[in-house]
Amino acid sequence: MKRILVVSSANMDMVMNVDFVPVGGQTVIDKGTYTYVPGGKGANSAVAFSRLGAKCVFLTKLGEDSNGDALLSLYEKEGMDVSYIKRDKNVASGLAAILVEKTGQNRIIVFPGANSKIDLDTVTDAVASKPDALYMQFEINYDAILHAAKEAHKAGIPIFIDAGPANKDFPLEELPKVTVFSPNESETEAFTGISPIDESCCKAAALKLLERVKAEYIVIKLGGRGAYIFDGENGIIKAPYDMPVVDTTAAGDAFTAALTLEYLKSGDILSACDYANAAGSITVSRAGASSSIPNEKEIADFISSR
Repeated sequence: MKRILVVSSANMDMVMNVDFVPVGGQTVIDKGTYTYVPGGKGANSAVAFSRLGAKCVFLTKLGEDSNGDALLSLYEKEGMDVSYIKRDKNVASGLAAILVEKTGQNRIIVFPGANSKIDLDTVTDAVASKPDALYMQFEINYDAILHAAKEAHKAGIPIFIDAGPANKDFPLEELPKVTVFSPNESETEAFTGISPIDESCCKAAALKLLERVKAEYIVIKLGGRGAYIFDGENGIIKAPYDMPVVDTTAAGDAFTAALTLEYLKSGDILSACDYANAAGSITVSRAGASSSIPNEKEIADFISSR
């Protein structure tokens, strides 16, 4: 069983379903279905790792509030190692407001809260526990991300990064070598100025990313078009599975987690991408964040049926 250290974010999501997102000065009425759902990019990925058969060690920070209580309870129920989750009485747990359009597309506003307070000593201790891989996103304080990456690199632990949310000011050049660096379409454009609208643009963006990031593979998540994999010389688009889109929330998180775990098992980035496409396709066919993420058997049955 692979042991994955996730150093990342945890949020409570307030999800509202609308026909379309409002423009400035406009009011749009929710379809009568708003819900509070455990989320956060890190937590979504941690749930995915646990459900896909890994031992997930989740490092994050929560407030000492009711949302923090509910989130911690979920992580314990999912079987995660929560010994590196800290609580902070002076700041609220992270919160995300998510608008889901009738097409399944979403818009997300995040209040970082306790996610911006992850301390470096806890990171050092967690990396010293010798996981099989370090997995991170950019939804926490940047000094914790860089510290975790450098500590993992010194220890010879492979690093996988889901590069969202994107911030042009993040010092990508300071990251040590990573195994996979995986932005989505909008994140790719934010980091490179190139929209990955076709295969040639994907390659140009991947090459530009490699000018800033020392990565073995660039994997650009293309939503309904699948994913583009680039190894520094050659690139290929792996098509997704055809599934009805209900809600895209957490699909990218599930994809990159599944890609990471399968690559660690097989060492084959192409088969890992196929597996990740299955995870993402199932996730978009369901509503919610962590609640929409499939388990290992569901993915196996899904792939065998196709």
